Amino acid sequence: MGGKSKRVQDDRVDRRPYGGGPGMVLRPEPLLRAVEKALGKRKGEVIFFSTDGKQFDEAYAQRLSKKKDIVLICGHYEGVDERVAKIHKARKVSIGPYVLTGGELPAAIVADAVARFIPGVLGKSESLERSRVSSPEVYTRPEVLEWKGRKYRVPKVLLSGHHAEIDTWKMGRTKKKS
Repeated sequence: MGGKSKRVQDDRVDRRPYGGGPGMVLRPEPLLRAVEKALGKRKGEVIFFSTDGKQFDEAYAQRLSKKKDIVLICGHYEGVDERVAKIHKARKVSIGPYVLTGGELPAAIVADAVARFIPGVLGKSESLERSRVSSPEVYTRPEVLEWKGRKYRVPKVLLSGHHAEIDTWKMGRTKKKS
């Protein structure tokens, strides 16, 4: 009976952290095997999501879009054994100054941000916001929206057809939000 109990314990993917503390830490062996299996003999970019990592930004997303192979290591619980990042020489990345319950959302954010820079993913290359004058405020039809007895209009400048004035308005809106 004792042998069966030990086998169940060896199949666990998480363990209590050394040094104490709440939660569980993902064991290194399953993740090391998964990364090796994902990459095979290829060299790829290995990203390890960590609160002390370099802040993920658009420039890094653009660089990643040129990579052929990317592996995203997503922790859960208290995180991933630090040796996984060291062994795979993973780049530590943070998506923001906050903590989430797992790495799934950061991975989705990175995948989406990177995908935008892959040719053909967006309908038009002009859709990359940084390459055009954009505004956090956008409008579409109808010109006058009636909602619960009130009228909400599209700003007149957007209806003018005067592109220089529209660009000036958009730039002003962008600065206002900063």
